[in-house]
Amino acid sequence: MSNSKSVIVVVDMQNDFITGSLGTAEAVGIVPAVEKFIKEAKENGIPLIFTRDTHPVDYLNTSEGKKLPVEHCIKGTKGWEICPELLPYTENSLIIDKPTFGSPSLAEAVKDYDDIKLLGLCTGICVLSNAILLKAFYPEKNISVESSLSACVNPETHKTALAAMGLCQIDII
Repeated sequence: MSNSKSVIVVVDMQNDFITGSLGTAEAVGIVPAVEKFIKEAKENGIPLIFTRDTHPVDYLNTSEGKKLPVEHCIKGTKGWEICPELLPYTENSLIIDKPTFGSPSLAEAVKDYDDIKLLGLCTGICVLSNAILLKAFYPEKNISVESSLSACVNPETHKTALAAMGLCQIDII
């Protein structure tokens, strides 16, 4: 794996998904390992891209807000911010604000990489959506998900999401 051709996508490691309105013990539990992993990657010159779930103040009136009526990741709030442990690693990294689960902007950002590794939150929603979107855009690229560095609502939904991605020829590490 050549560093110049590899990138790590850190999906939605935001306060609201860790300790905030949609936080889980599973999300809290992965933060130290994610920090260690991305610190080593950065030291080895592997670029990082961070995504941020980004909603407007009228989130509850949106289609998503009507199906998930829990305010979260409202732009400019503490819950919207990348968690403090990972925030230092955003320096000199691309941050993509995405208004929904998957981001075509992410597909554009990774176009020059052959090896794209995803990790983060929530395995069954945003990690899954972005991994499948990238596989659809780039079927010949190596798309993988770090299973131990991702978490979902609960361990069962995490396993289900990993299985679904595996069926779509996304490597589960």
